[in-house]
Amino acid sequence: MRARKERIYPNHACCVRWERGATRDRSDHFYLNMPRVGYLHTDCLIPMVGSNPYATSTDNSTELCTAAEVYSLPDLKLAVLQIRTPIIQTKQKQFRKLIISWIKSSGFTRSILLSSSHAYQRDDQQIHSSPLRYLLTPAMQRIACDVLKELEWKEMERVSMFPGISDTEQRLYIPGGGITKGLYTDCCHEDVPLAVVLTFCSEGDNIPDAFALINHLNDWLHLVASDKNESTKWRAPCSWRLLFGSGIPPALF
Repeated sequence: MRARKERIYPNHACCVRWERGATRDRSDHFYLNMPRVGYLHTDCLIPMVGSNPYATSTDNSTELCTAAEVYSLPDLKLAVLQIRTPIIQTKQKQFRKLIISWIKSSGFTRSILLSSSHAYQRDDQQIHSSPLRYLLTPAMQRIACDVLKELEWKEMERVSMFPGISDTEQRLYIPGGGITKGLYTDCCHEDVPLAVVLTFCSEGDNIPDAFALINHLNDWLHLVASDKNESTKWRAPCSWRLLFGSGIPPALF
């Protein structure tokens, strides 16, 4: 972990994310005014460098972004780790250990993993209910279980090992969720207070999924003021304008 000399606001909530499709990036994009305080340098991620996706003027348009960066907002007691590139398959276990080590060394009191799962692999029960789900490690249950029950959140179901046979062993199944299941399991064993907040989604335009996921999280954390009678006003980054590319070059005609 590389960061500025000062610690990254210990004892604050930490949101990390890994999920299917573009929902993972877009849910983090809502934190536009959070200053970058560090980055994660590891060979577990596919290397990447690019333009600043949060540029708001020519002053910060020349800044670069990398594969994994940390943003922080002390007023909200919040730090966000955004991972922009896939994890190398043979190094997933190593990367999970790195994340847990960083969470522990930073002294976060609770961590939240934003994730998602393939919508087309839901069972009948999941299809006929809200696409939003959560998971809590035993350490996190002591902190947030009662609150989430009051909010009437729906916990991620365990499913049968063999579909259609209800008396078989139940297991946690998150297809398309990347390291979500592995990180959750590791945090259970390491007694790390972690919550997984995920949504079922499909490939393609995940902007509606991102809005649903961040609004769901906001119901719990109250990151921004919200009115039950009105939708929360989120400000999207300029990079979303190029969701489907930059358009047809006029020089072709």
